[in-house]
Amino acid sequence: MTRLLPGPFATLVLADLGADVVKLEDPDGGDYLRALPPLAGAESGYFHALNRNKRSLALDLGAPGGAAAFLKLARTFDVVVESFRPGVLDRLGCGWEALRAASPAAILCSITGYGQTGPYRDLAGHDLDYCALAGVLARNGPPEAPLPLGVPVADLAGGAWPAVAGILAALHRRQASGVGARVDVSMTEGALSLLALAHGGAAAGEPLGRGEGGLDGRRACYGVYRAADGRFVALAALEPRFFRRFCEAVGRPELAARQLDGDGPRAELEAVFAARTRDEWAAFGREHDVCLAPVLEPAESREDPQLRARGAFLEVPTPREGRAMPGVATPVRLDGATAPLRPAPRLGEHGDEVLREAGFDPEEVASLRAAGALAPSSA
Repeated sequence: MTRLLPGPFATLVLADLGADVVKLEDPDGGDYLRALPPLAGAESGYFHALNRNKRSLALDLGAPGGAAAFLKLARTFDVVVESFRPGVLDRLGCGWEALRAASPAAILCSITGYGQTGPYRDLAGHDLDYCALAGVLARNGPPEAPLPLGVPVADLAGGAWPAVAGILAALHRRQASGVGARVDVSMTEGALSLLALAHGGAAAGEPLGRGEGGLDGRRACYGVYRAADGRFVALAALEPRFFRRFCEAVGRPELAARQLDGDGPRAELEAVFAARTRDEWAAFGREHDVCLAPVLEPAESREDPQLRARGAFLEVPTPREGRAMPGVATPVRLDGATAPLRPAPRLGEHGDEVLREAGFDPEEVASLRAAGALAPSSA
């Protein structure tokens, strides 16, 4: 019962690991992400990326019989994941208390911007707002002004991964105790958790300001440099032995002693890196093992030999689109646990089969459809 990014990504991880994930959608258009350009056939490329290996049931919870059908359906599932604003499910008659009454061992994972409690719980927001409030945004960019991050940190690292961890922990606890749980995920707090190291450093006297920490480019030994061809490399030689090895390998051993002096030998290193192309530096880094890597564009990473060897990218068959859709594999690998690759579902594609598996008889299905609560499975 989620849309856009955090919930769909969390359930994608679970689906890739073998869970049977049913995407419950509003019959009137479904997940907003379906129609968000750029389109790859009938659906968005974004939707294809996040919804492989899932089934779709189009059920209107506000239509007659919709809420009751959901509660009956939920009794046959291990976990319900939702991303409505706090209170919305309660108003629909499908909230935590109703779910727990229908299924005492229920697990409900709720992913919201600010959590189920507190003065901000009802506010609208997006990734940028959550990163701003958590202090993550203030850490990104040059000293003169913060910049939005290029990836949705609060949605993914702040929402999706805590949701996966919370769901698995609740399942483990229920296996031992028989007791269900409500998993309350705040994307803001998830983003905040990424600053644990920074707050620890601040407690010991390191500034928290942008451009003042040890890992945000202030140190010359840990930063991004422009190469001769205008592309970039990342040097992350934090340990003295790696920085010394790098300096010796480029013929500037005297620079090693200045590693921690203010900005360090930044100007000298800029001149060093300007002497070779990015790919020449990439080969140099592999040869000398000095924590040096090329800055790849996302499209380039698909051809990187390490990522290809690890199977980091997928080709998902999409018969109705007449081609395979490239995808990024879930980075959690379990020996012998490989889910089959199935394309993202059409809206309501699996409605009849999901309800039949949950014990609905043909008359109940026909009644839901007649009331407008259930979209046709062939949608």
